[in-house]
Amino acid sequence: MGLMDELFRAFDQSLILSCWKYVFPILVVMYLFIFLYDKHRYGSKKTKSSATTSVTNGTKEKLDGMEYVGEIDSGEFDPTPVLEEKEHVPFGGASVTLDSDPLRAARKFYEIVNDRRSVRKFSSRPVDPAVVVQCIHAAGTSPSGAHTEPWTFCLISNTDVKEQIREIIEAEELVNYQQRMSKQWTTDLRPLKTNHVKEYLTEAPYLILIFKQTYGFKEDGAKKQHYYNEISTSIATGILLCALQAAGLNSLVTTPLNCGPALRNLLGRPVNEKLLVLLPVGYAADECTVPDLQRKPVDDILVKY
Repeated sequence: MGLMDELFRAFDQSLILSCWKYVFPILVVMYLFIFLYDKHRYGSKKTKSSATTSVTNGTKEKLDGMEYVGEIDSGEFDPTPVLEEKEHVPFGGASVTLDSDPLRAARKFYEIVNDRRSVRKFSSRPVDPAVVVQCIHAAGTSPSGAHTEPWTFCLISNTDVKEQIREIIEAEELVNYQQRMSKQWTTDLRPLKTNHVKEYLTEAPYLILIFKQTYGFKEDGAKKQHYYNEISTSIATGILLCALQAAGLNSLVTTPLNCGPALRNLLGRPVNEKLLVLLPVGYAADECTVPDLQRKPVDDILVKY
């Protein structure tokens, strides 16, 4: 047995010595392969995340956070701006409203908007439709990218349509609460006492569905770009909330998850419109309650330089 052990030991040593000269080159090749592979993979990710994205064949892509339709700087370029050329006229600046003193006016406006609360229990008390329409008219004064005004406000009062909207939303919300929403999400909503049942969709006298227009159309039917359409429509929604509050109407900001396409089809809206917000609007019910929430003081949200 001792002789056999000596023979095997001698064989192993000779094998190691004969192969050692190949080990170092193999390690070098492996290192270069890993290095070049990682460099290629990083370069691909960097290219994909580049802010400049080519747009072809009329496909909508994102470029610097903006949504475009059609090719950029290509044969589709139209030297005529979509916005009609108009003469610039003198403007005297904003007028002081609510009060003759600017500071008192600002404080009165703060009192109006600070009084606003999200309401989930509405009264059957009728609402003058002219008031709601006037508030939507105010929302239409919102600024927008290149003055494209990329919004559509659908005002719903028909009982049957409201019931269909509620059916669509509650079916999706049941799945959202049970499967799609994380435990942390549902936990954070618990103090607000919300669930998949949305009585306010049929109780509120009006529903306002606000759609953002991802692109528009020229008079000849060609597509036109809508810059910052979501931001512009969101600003218009904020103005609408303030107008409703100033008129003494209550509202609730809802964003029906996964319901946009079904609601768009129900209302027969075109494919360039995407649901952004749904607002039930009316008067709060006598038995309505809201959480006793406090808003952050100005020092917590303001940074001066």
